Amino acid sequence: MTRTVGQVRADVEEASRWLAGRVVRTPVLRSPVIDELAGARVLLKAENLQNGGSYKMRGALRAVGRLAMAGHTGVIAQSTGNHAVAVALAARQHGLAATVVLPVDAASTKVDRARAAGARVVFAGTSVEERVAVANGLSDESGHPVVDAYDHPDVIAGQGTASLELIEDAERAGTPLDALVVPVGGGGGVAGACLAAAGSGIEVYGVEPVGCDSLARSLAAGVRVPVTPAPTIADGLRPSCVGELPFAIVRDTLRGVVRVDDEEIAAAFRLILTELKVLAEPSGAAGLAGALRLAPARDRQRTVGVVLTGGNVEEALVARLMAPRSADLAEEGAAA
Repeated sequence: MTRTVGQVRADVEEASRWLAGRVVRTPVLRSPVIDELAGARVLLKAENLQNGGSYKMRGALRAVGRLAMAGHTGVIAQSTGNHAVAVALAARQHGLAATVVLPVDAASTKVDRARAAGARVVFAGTSVEERVAVANGLSDESGHPVVDAYDHPDVIAGQGTASLELIEDAERAGTPLDALVVPVGGGGGVAGACLAAAGSGIEVYGVEPVGCDSLARSLAAGVRVPVTPAPTIADGLRPSCVGELPFAIVRDTLRGVVRVDDEEIAAAFRLILTELKVLAEPSGAAGLAGALRLAPARDRQRTVGVVLTGGNVEEALVARLMAPRSADLAEEGAAA
């Protein structure tokens, strides 16, 4: 029997109750400068401060916890990094073995975090298809289940709790959300956001890098459309195709998808670092880039929520992304 969105939304609420005390209830941040640029109130959920450095911890902990209760002794995951780190940490908490499959070009920060959490790290190509094939083979050999990065109901419900907390905190502050903006990789986070916002009247938007827009193309076509991901600084937002379960959830509930380029993502990254004084990775900063793209409405009574999904970023990339700001300041100083 097909479950209704309301029934599945209850999974997010149940996950939220289960995760209470197990994950950080991350703060909601705000900047007058960002509000001015957006022409609206912008509330940013700082999941870059979450255990493991990203909101992936929520879905991983929920999924791995349920598998542990079912008697499994190990888990397998594949991702570009953050989900793998989160599964490794969740497995360690529950005393399970973890094997994570990463691309050969995975950020060393994420590789190191997965290993530090006790996971066995296996490298496989650069595409999601290569990683999935290896993960499934390892599962067949070991009997350990694969915790999919986005095509898994517990992962979606867990990740949806970040959006649910943001909705709740905005209401408590007297500034209920009119819109909610979430970066899109495989779609698990934005699907969770749609479930968390179900029945509230909140418009949910996804954000994809230009050339990594499987969800936008899929919504236009009415069926899932794979893409060959273009290069982007947002390494966590480049799966070749939106997940089957996320697409089934968002196809009739998502307000729209905003495409942003690397220049916009980099500008959002700098804003977050300089105005909010926190470090987000480009994939997380993409949400703010998308919210600023929605700025033409310029309704100062409108409240827009943004999930800063992660903060695991290479030092060298931070230096490179901040370089344009340094150059601008040097030019200003020379002109003074």
